[in-house]
Amino acid sequence: MVVAVVAALAAGAAFAVAGVLQQRAAARRPDGDTLSLRLVRALARDRMWLTGIGLAVVAYAFQSVALAFGPLSLVQPLIISELLFAIPLSARLRHRSLGAREWAGTLAVTAGLTTALAAARPGAGDPAVPLRSWLLVLAAVGGLVALTLALGRRTAGAPKASLLGLAGGLVMGTQSVLLDATVERLGDGLGAVLSSWQTYVLVAASVAGLVLIQSAFQAGPLAASMPVIDATEPAVAVTVGVAVFGETVRTGTLSLALAAVGVAVLLAGIVLLDTSPLFRRLD
Repeated sequence: MVVAVVAALAAGAAFAVAGVLQQRAAARRPDGDTLSLRLVRALARDRMWLTGIGLAVVAYAFQSVALAFGPLSLVQPLIISELLFAIPLSARLRHRSLGAREWAGTLAVTAGLTTALAAARPGAGDPAVPLRSWLLVLAAVGGLVALTLALGRRTAGAPKASLLGLAGGLVMGTQSVLLDATVERLGDGLGAVLSSWQTYVLVAASVAGLVLIQSAFQAGPLAASMPVIDATEPAVAVTVGVAVFGETVRTGTLSLALAAVGVAVLLAGIVLLDTSPLFRRLD
């Protein structure tokens, strides 16, 4: 358990620095690159951004070690600690210090998300479901992403970064579900993976998610995008897992009440960060 805790915290710290470096690199790109592959192509030539990607790979390695020694219900909340590293570091690199409002927002997002995940504690399901179920999921996510992007075009600064982060989180949450289905097919051999349509949608979702998240980083401060991404990804994965894969979550009165409180605290923290005068000055 000690190994799991240390590795999960190391993963959180590595994810935090990776996010900060990617956001700083993306923020230097012109607005015309938003929501285009041109943004990713330009960033792929940026040493700072590549360092951030490398640290993300290291973070995934730490996460794998943590999961090998501890349960997901312990590891995932600890990895969310990346917010406690990333937001203060991002502000410090811009020669700013977090005030009471910004610390309250950061702690609220971290505590709310951790509480909601711990209360739900989803169990395993079966990703082998009919095509109709997949089409409903993809259509629902696609509609939400389109709506979010339409709203994002009417905003700027921190709210735009949050909306683009929401779109990125929706896509990456779906990508996690597709990855689960693809890994499940590995037991049938490489041919089964290559002949599965989920494999190719997984690749497309990965690319789209990368573009959306880097666009979110470009649009505004890290504090506006990272909390939304971190909250949306597991929310989508859990929702699809329960509704489509038959995964189980705790449904007792106490668990539901804690989950509701966690979501409320999470949303309050996001609002505090999005409306922070400090982060508006950092746009």
